[in-house]
Amino acid sequence: MPMTQPPPSLEAVAATLRASGCVFAEDEARLLIAAAPDPATLVAMVERRAAGLPIEHVVGWAEFCGLRVPVDRGVFVPRRRTELLVRQAVALLGGAPTGQESPRPAGAEPARPVVVDLCCGSGAIGAAIAAAAGPVELHAADIDAAAVRCARRAVGPYGGQVYLGDLYQALPVTLRGRVRLLAANVPYVPSEQIRLLPAEARLHESAAALDGGSDGLMVLRRVADAAPRWLAPGGYLLSETSEQQADRAAAAMRAAGLSPTVEPSDDLGVAVIIGRYA
Repeated sequence: MPMTQPPPSLEAVAATLRASGCVFAEDEARLLIAAAPDPATLVAMVERRAAGLPIEHVVGWAEFCGLRVPVDRGVFVPRRRTELLVRQAVALLGGAPTGQESPRPAGAEPARPVVVDLCCGSGAIGAAIAAAAGPVELHAADIDAAAVRCARRAVGPYGGQVYLGDLYQALPVTLRGRVRLLAANVPYVPSEQIRLLPAEARLHESAAALDGGSDGLMVLRRVADAAPRWLAPGGYLLSETSEQQADRAAAAMRAAGLSPTVEPSDDLGVAVIIGRYA
């Protein structure tokens, strides 16, 4: 009878990861050991991680706002810094004005606010907003088919719908003028700086999720320009940029007819730009 191969120890897995350059070798070793169903799979997973595949792609999920969000190979991995955008969105929904809601019979349930996660990637933002803000009518869209497949698994438990296509072209026209909150975590890395990104992002994530054009704001301008046609009165557009881009991003929203505010985070090195549609 063949002997069963013992699983690699935590120390052995961590040593392999550390030798390959993983900064958080022990933490990642624990994740891999917990995710692997058997020793052979664990060995293969460690090899993939040591070769440079993002840990999220190896285990198949990313932690974001306390959720485990499915992340398949090639799909943009949600960043912890983007949790700032979710916190801002949830706060706005909690204090959202109700004067624009349609009349309803006495005793009827209030209409759920319409939330759209544009450039949704894995669907992490939409899922996190729905999980924290309570019942919403959730829609999401992305141009990448692999991302759409992930997002459907992420937002499905919240009744969310996900569409494949380029920005607003993917959305049902029935959403025009009804969106209370539009979260658009657009790509904002300037094209010439893509080559400077860590290999994990540059080699293993979709270029469409990273490249923001010559100054990093090309996609944001497209989103902002069309936002007034989709937002309800008093609705909000939220997007993330670097702190260095924040003023120009706010100017793009102002030019589109939105009233922008900037919520920076020195600790995270990002800013959330909030544009309100009067």
